[in-house]
Amino acid sequence: MELGVYAVIAVAVIVGVAAFSRKLGIAAPIILVIVGVTLSFLPGVPDIEVPPEIILDGLLPPILYAAAISVPLTDFRRNLAPIAGLSVVLVVITAFASGFVLFTMLPDLNLAAAIALGAIISPPDAVAATSIGRKLGLPPRLLTVLEGEGLVNDATALVLLRTALAAALGTLATPWAGVVDFLSAVLIALVVGLVVGFVSVWVRSKLNDPVLDTALSVVVPFAAFAPTEALHGSGVLAVVIAGLYTGHAAPRQFSAQARISDQINWRTIQFLLENGVFLLIGLELRTLVSDVENPEVLSVWNAVGLGLIAVLSLIVIRFVLIVPLIFGLRRRAELAERSVLREWLMISYFRDHPVRYRWQALRKQRAEQRYERHRTDLEEYRQEAIDWKGGVVLGWAGMRGVVTLAAAQSLPSDIPYRPQLILIAFTVAFVSLVVQGGTLPWLIRTLGLQGADAREDRRLLAQLLDDLSEAGLAVLDDPETAARTSSPVDPEVVERVRQSSYLRAESAWERALLSDTPQDSRPHHVYRTLRLAVVDAERERLLLERSRGSYPSRVLTEAQALLDLEETRLRSRSR
Repeated sequence: MELGVYAVIAVAVIVGVAAFSRKLGIAAPIILVIVGVTLSFLPGVPDIEVPPEIILDGLLPPILYAAAISVPLTDFRRNLAPIAGLSVVLVVITAFASGFVLFTMLPDLNLAAAIALGAIISPPDAVAATSIGRKLGLPPRLLTVLEGEGLVNDATALVLLRTALAAALGTLATPWAGVVDFLSAVLIALVVGLVVGFVSVWVRSKLNDPVLDTALSVVVPFAAFAPTEALHGSGVLAVVIAGLYTGHAAPRQFSAQARISDQINWRTIQFLLENGVFLLIGLELRTLVSDVENPEVLSVWNAVGLGLIAVLSLIVIRFVLIVPLIFGLRRRAELAERSVLREWLMISYFRDHPVRYRWQALRKQRAEQRYERHRTDLEEYRQEAIDWKGGVVLGWAGMRGVVTLAAAQSLPSDIPYRPQLILIAFTVAFVSLVVQGGTLPWLIRTLGLQGADAREDRRLLAQLLDDLSEAGLAVLDDPETAARTSSPVDPEVVERVRQSSYLRAESAWERALLSDTPQDSRPHHVYRTLRLAVVDAERERLLLERSRGSYPSRVLTEAQALLDLEETRLRSRSR
């Protein structure tokens, strides 16, 4: 009974804070952490300590899956280098460097245990950063990098934590065994994530009931997480891979209704879980402070002080490593330009020399496909280059979150300073969220960073819709085949489809007055069938443009939403 009351109160607080934060222009996670801390010290509020497995095994998989299915795979591929640098290389270096700093300050903590704590505080939580960035209009490429980092870095940190704890407890044979464990965890996650993604997409594509489809969708992240963890792989990475595959396959495999339902359901789940865990971070403060039973060893204030030192070291380390990342991105753009030039020369060679053999034709086709993809990648690198201003934002956006606190609470009970280590992790998460997250809007405005050009996006959307219409209306050259009828199609009906005119009142009158007429002979049925054929052809062109990367993903996503809405409207009239 009490649990239900607390859940209702929590949801009410989350919704209220989210609505209030929009008016203030402050990210909801920051306010929720402060509200949670305030509530935790109110009289009558019970001590709250959430078991770490509830967060790591129960809440984290759906949160990551909801984020992964909305990340365009094309953008993820284009920014794989900076994402890997931030989520793997940076996390590993940060864990060792910050762990060494804490090792020098805690005499009873061995180096492996200190590195384990470094792994706990190393992965940033990009939820607050991306929510702030969207409000203030960060460049799309920066948002993609932050989202990609937030998806993958938890996997790196948790695998590194497992390896470091094994070394601290004496169960790790050699350092090379840790490297092998890390690589095998990644490999297992890749295999399981792809298998679960493929199987779930195939099964869901055969379901026509949106309720069954939604029910199956909800269990996908756990279906990827649980077996991967049982095989000692990275369950978090498997969830991300399954989500990326599902999001990429959805336009081709799922119905429009399923995609719209997925979007609404997962946005709701993501909203409640993400904001709920930030509220929990604040609510657990009083319990964490009371758990420090032996202040003579390390007092509460000393632990908080060490947490502040850790925050400072994390900021310094991140900024130091962001510098080579920015130079690496510039170098990558130069290499991409050379690669495009080589592919253009190869295509020019094929144009000047006739193709005589099949292998030459295949080679020419592959060269043209590579050139088209790499050329659009190069355009993206040029138009949305990450300069020193973007590097400053990337460096300051390293806020820690719920994974840091949950991973700290999973530390074994025989680890020295365990209550204090958890309090240090909380301090890192709280201070980075409030200080860095609270000042990030000011930093973005000061640097003058601008998001996507709305006017240009509208122009690109119009251009894309022109391309889609050209491909879709081509089916009207043979309207009988498109309508799947042997009878001649009335030219007026074809023109109605061509002009994309549709009146709901006309549909209602047709159903009422022509109820005795066979359905295949009703003009509106033929119109609807033709229009659906046009939409299907437009979607195929959209998928082709997506594979080429010719348009920004945000424009492709908006065009996809328009097609989904029209398909849903047309199919709903057929019932």
